[in-house]
Amino acid sequence: CPAGALTIGYGHNCDASPVEGVREVGDYLGPAEVEKLLESDLAAAVWAVRRSFPWVTDLNPARQAVLYDMSFNMGIKGLSTFVNTLRMVKDGDYAGAARNMLLSKWARQVGNRALRLSKQMETGEWQQ
Repeated sequence: CPAGALTIGYGHNCDASPVEGVREVGDYLGPAEVEKLLESDLAAAVWAVRRSFPWVTDLNPARQAVLYDMSFNMGIKGLSTFVNTLRMVKDGDYAGAARNMLLSKWARQVGNRALRLSKQMETGEWQQ
């Protein structure tokens, strides 16, 4: 994790949400446990975004997924710091939101994923 948090599986932050048996780098979880963590983390990210920004349900699924991904990665607290980007998304300025996303520390940290997600936000089309 670029922020120095202990993570496992698909990026579960063990410092913010401890996992039994995971205390240090090198600790292991089996595939089924990792999948359960992912499902739980994704559900929490979706719920947090929808609770904090009820207007997100007015977006198409590809654009909603961008915000869910960002919340999964940074937490809702981190996503909430994107005040201007969120305002632009809410107002339908998807090109502006996409540009703004790329100006962030988050974009520098996640690299190509930020490029893909910003394009997805701008176009409203799923990116691979």
